[in-house]
Amino acid sequence: MTSSRSDLEYLQLLSKQYPSIRTASTEIINLSAIMELPKGTEHFISDIHGADEAFLHVLRNGSGSIKRRIEEIFKDSLSDIEKQDLATVIYYPEQKIPLALKQTDDHARWYRDTLFQLIKLCRVYSSKYTRNRVRKALPKDFSYIIEELLHEQESIENRQHYYASIIDAIIKTGRGHAFISSLAKLIQRLTIARLHVIGDVYDRGPGAHLIMDKLINYHAVDFQWGNHDIVWMGAAAGSEACIANVIRVSLRYANMQTLENGYAISMLPLISLAVDVYGDDPCVQFRPKDSENFTENEQQLMARMHKAITIIQLKLEGQIVKRRPQFKMKDRLQLQSINLEKGEVRIEDKRYPLIDKNLPTIDPANPYELSEQEALVMEKICLSFKNSEKLQTHVRFLFSKGSMYLAYNGNLLYHGCIPMTPDGKLMHFRLDGQDHDPRAFMDRLERLARQGYFNKDNLEKKQYGQDTMWYLWSGANSPLFGKSKMATFERYFIEDKSTHKEEMNPYYNFRTKKSIAEEIMKAFGLNPAEGHIINGHVPVKVKKGESPLKAGGKLLVIDGGFAKAYQSQTGIAGYTLIFNSYGLLLAAHQAFESTQRAIEEGLDIHSSTQILEHNQKRIRVCDTDDGREIQRQIDDLNALLEAYRNGSIKEME
Repeated sequence: MTSSRSDLEYLQLLSKQYPSIRTASTEIINLSAIMELPKGTEHFISDIHGADEAFLHVLRNGSGSIKRRIEEIFKDSLSDIEKQDLATVIYYPEQKIPLALKQTDDHARWYRDTLFQLIKLCRVYSSKYTRNRVRKALPKDFSYIIEELLHEQESIENRQHYYASIIDAIIKTGRGHAFISSLAKLIQRLTIARLHVIGDVYDRGPGAHLIMDKLINYHAVDFQWGNHDIVWMGAAAGSEACIANVIRVSLRYANMQTLENGYAISMLPLISLAVDVYGDDPCVQFRPKDSENFTENEQQLMARMHKAITIIQLKLEGQIVKRRPQFKMKDRLQLQSINLEKGEVRIEDKRYPLIDKNLPTIDPANPYELSEQEALVMEKICLSFKNSEKLQTHVRFLFSKGSMYLAYNGNLLYHGCIPMTPDGKLMHFRLDGQDHDPRAFMDRLERLARQGYFNKDNLEKKQYGQDTMWYLWSGANSPLFGKSKMATFERYFIEDKSTHKEEMNPYYNFRTKKSIAEEIMKAFGLNPAEGHIINGHVPVKVKKGESPLKAGGKLLVIDGGFAKAYQSQTGIAGYTLIFNSYGLLLAAHQAFESTQRAIEEGLDIHSSTQILEHNQKRIRVCDTDDGREIQRQIDDLNALLEAYRNGSIKEME
């Protein structure tokens, strides 16, 4: 029984929502029923890297699960071609329906058959949800009709005509196309109850902004930041070092679509600088990769822009390293070790000849100071980043739905690594006189990143937060980066490849051990006997025999190479981890041809599915984090009932 003043005040507030024994009891009954439903299907995906067409197709086809469900339900009633056509209608209804109608003279029959098939599928998918949950997912135009069809029993003789009349009316009124589209989108939505994105939407591929558009409007999604995401977030916050990195990476891979077309950020100031300062420089080391579709003149211009922004980046990063000694990144201060007269650079105790000796904007007396023209360029570009409405919308979404890590339904989700010592211990950090274990360290880094974007009052705190976002992109102990250094300078200016090596954090050696995975889960408050770690960042080289399953199945790496640039390494085209009410499945996807071929020829992504864990007892809502929250609501409502019955609170109706 509640007795404290605070408990009673809380129950009085609750009574405004449930003003009587009747309303409170009804809600308890509703919530108790929800607890017994099967848990919703979670999909985990990572390292999309701008591959918008493949990613959006995987969302549409439920990682291959819609095709499998069609096979189960219509195994004996539809041919293989008919099943594939039905699947394509679900994935791309607006584009596929006109093509399907061209192939038949009896449009009414096609509409009727397709509607019956989609309704049958909808009933299967909606059975895992309450009517209220399904009702909220229904399109407004057809919500009443779809609800009638989903719960109608046409096998009962006296209801057959009613059911058929609804279908006939839809066709006769010319609403078949729109109705089929609504059902297809409903199936897509009900297939995935929650989407987890384990980082790295940005860079490499051209469509990061299109992916973000989709995620913003997705019904249930969370996001664990990757290093390629945080650098864009830092750029949107106004960090010039992050901005320079974003532009450099875009130019390195001849991928300016996201910057220019997606976010309307003008590169004219940089073009002007590149032409003025490097107009006679061949910039051989800065020729963009994957640039076959560009003319020679375009490639040459990109190379000059690439060099110009790289020099600016190295200067800006040096400024951060000098003002943040706590980052312990003095090894990144290479510009001060350049001898322009001799054309060489000193790294530790060794001297290396410079591949490129044309460095006209570097002042040996003050190598990290931007030239007047460089400073003006960065001022203009920085303004473009901060004023890009779409970029700011996307980044605010990443802050609202994202985090450094997430503990959800017993699993631990993070993109990169948990920093470890060479002897296999979880790394601790002494900051502000206090010890930070891995979880506290990640919480601190997340708070600082948010501070760098949202703080408007304290410029020093804002600057520190922005510098932290740059550190998360490339710092030696960054949980999002996971390497000893980012060898940007060495790759461009030193031929000796031994200097290019970026040592992986010891985590990547030890994450194969079950005891380490269990220790990490305990450090984040999870039960290692039941949970898993879900990790991305480093592509799994399947073609070389690598497995995504580590640590006796306790750690799952789901970076399978969505972006084409990685597929030569991995041998596949991405993973989706699926956690449904029966257990865990891993879907390995083959390369996606194109959206056009998927629509016109029915070319689906071929996905092979491996069952990782199968539960003897189906997982219910009561076994999930949502279920635990629902149970707290039930407990509160029971307390309210008791308060009504013992007279502590008066009924209001």
